[in-house]
Amino acid sequence: MATAIESAPISRKELWVGRIISALVVLFMLFDSITKLMRVDAVMKATVKVGYPASAIPIIGLILLVCTIVYAIPATSILGAILLTGYLGGAVATNLRIGNPLLTNTLFPVYFGILLWGGLFLRERRLRSLLPLRKGE
Repeated sequence: MATAIESAPISRKELWVGRIISALVVLFMLFDSITKLMRVDAVMKATVKVGYPASAIPIIGLILLVCTIVYAIPATSILGAILLTGYLGGAVATNLRIGNPLLTNTLFPVYFGILLWGGLFLRERRLRSLLPLRKGE
């Protein structure tokens, strides 16, 4: 006999806060991916400075764009969050490898990942059933 995990209902306020946070994440990631795809000079210089060849930057932008679109589609948002988490992990590794300051540059992708998952958690019932948070018992 299969049992379903019940999740707490999502209030309108939580839903809208989650949507706003997720929209901000999507806008930031779209901006980042488009600047890489357009080969914006400042982005190219900054990315080459951290050790990536210029030829890889549009590919990185395309990967980010695809992951962001997958996150933005409600039916695939959890998969998108997983893919973006991998992308952000690469950013952490890159910043750590070149010795950037820990609390600002290196951990910025972690802070962003918290926003990414937090926004999704607030708006997505399926995620709440996978990761139920319990109040004091």
